[in-house]
Amino acid sequence: MFKFQTLTVWQKAMELADLLCEIADGLPQKYQFSFADQLRRAALSIPSNIAEGNGRKTKKDSNHFYVVFYGSVMESMNILILLSKRGIWVADEGFKRKIYDLSTEVCKMLTGISK
Repeated sequence: MFKFQTLTVWQKAMELADLLCEIADGLPQKYQFSFADQLRRAALSIPSNIAEGNGRKTKKDSNHFYVVFYGSVMESMNILILLSKRGIWVADEGFKRKIYDLSTEVCKMLTGISK
C-alpha cells in the first residue's frame, strides 16, 4: 500500500472521483466528447494530485499539487452546475447533496494536509 492510500482525504477524493466518473459515463452520447470527457479529467485530477503532492519531498512542492486538487474540485462542481442548469444532468436532490457534501468535505480536509 502506498502512503497516500492511508490518507482519509485521498480515500474521500477517490469516492468523489468515482461518483463524478459515474455521472460522466451516464451523460448522453452527444456530450461524451465534451462535458463528460472534461468531467472525467477533472475527477481524475482530484485524487491524483493528492497522491502526487503526498509523494513530494518539500512542503512547497506538495502544496502546489494540493492547490491543483482544490481547483479540480471546483472545476468539477462548475461542470455539474452547468449540466444541471441546462437539463443535461438530472439527479435527485439527495444525490446532488451527497456530491456537494463530499466535495465540501474534501476541500475542508485540504487545510489539514497543506499545513
